[in-house]
Amino acid sequence: MGKHAMLSASGSERWLACPPSAQLELQFPKKTSSYAEEGTAAHELCELTARYWLSEISEMEYENQLAELSKGQYYNAEMQECAVDYGRFISETVKATRADCPDAIVELEVKGLDFSEWAPEGFGTGDCIIVADDKLEIIDFKYGKGVRVDAVGNPQMRLYALGAIRLYGELYDIKRVKMSIIQPRISREPSTDEITVEELLDWAENYVKPRAALAFEGKGEFSPSDNTCRFCRAKEQCRARYEKNLALFDESPDPLLITPDEAGEVLEKASDIKAWLKDLENLVMQKLFEGEPVTGWKLVEGRSNRKYKDETEVAKAMIKAGYDEALIYERSLLGITAMEKAFGKKEIKNVLGDLIIKPKGKATLAAATDKRPEYKPEELILDAFDDVEE
Repeated sequence: MGKHAMLSASGSERWLACPPSAQLELQFPKKTSSYAEEGTAAHELCELTARYWLSEISEMEYENQLAELSKGQYYNAEMQECAVDYGRFISETVKATRADCPDAIVELEVKGLDFSEWAPEGFGTGDCIIVADDKLEIIDFKYGKGVRVDAVGNPQMRLYALGAIRLYGELYDIKRVKMSIIQPRISREPSTDEITVEELLDWAENYVKPRAALAFEGKGEFSPSDNTCRFCRAKEQCRARYEKNLALFDESPDPLLITPDEAGEVLEKASDIKAWLKDLENLVMQKLFEGEPVTGWKLVEGRSNRKYKDETEVAKAMIKAGYDEALIYERSLLGITAMEKAFGKKEIKNVLGDLIIKPKGKATLAAATDKRPEYKPEELILDAFDDVEE
């Protein structure tokens, strides 16, 4: 297993916002998950596909390596399509860049991007780096679909850029940096951001460097929140998070009735409460599984649903009893996601076209800072009148 930096680029959103969490995490072992393993498999497939699209490997090499990767437990049609989209994007970006700068360089899986000048022992690996004249381009692939990752102001991408400037800066007079995040399972369009090297270095010197120094020494103030705690290994037992969330229950407004604004204020403060309670539940369950008593709690058998022991034998028994086979089976159309997995997104789009619709979703609460457009109930009323007129 490769070495991991304590102040890693991938964890920078956390340790920049909550410096002492970097040292606190060291008390807990690194754990993997099926999501992390799936992401690793997707990155391997993306790298292979991009090398093929860039003509770095032959078709035979590509097919042979693809055959091996396709044996993995996480490989599927959706992952393959995402890899093709990534390879195509890299290829088209390089082609457009070389139209203006024929000697532009492109490198995949660039290890050892060293930004330790600003964050002690900090380094990382960039998925794709393109350097052309005075412009540096960083491209990163994300396979996750639970949380959208935005390139704008993204500290991970900026730290990669700092490492790339140190790596290529002696050969190229880099003045501008473009950063793109490809997250195909959330959006077909990449998220991008651009910054001058001057602005980037100012951010590194005046924001990253002092906070990284605190993080490396385990100093500074804890800042628990939904974002900073999400991937922190100490999140289940972090006392700062515990005290912050418990403090919400101490607030007792004087009036007998609270206002909607007061309710909204509590909801905003409690954005991490649900995740925190789940983490506490996981901690207590883990201790009980390990045989360690936790006052007031025990493990019990949860609810389960009945199921057939053997569906084939069930069918045989029903038919033998005289029931028509057509009555014991039901047939239904595959869902859209299942269709796309089976036949490919592009094929389904070509075949079904406007037979696939996306109705407006139900209204849901979101913070005022959320980038989605505001839900306007009056528009639904107008749509309803339009439908009646038609």
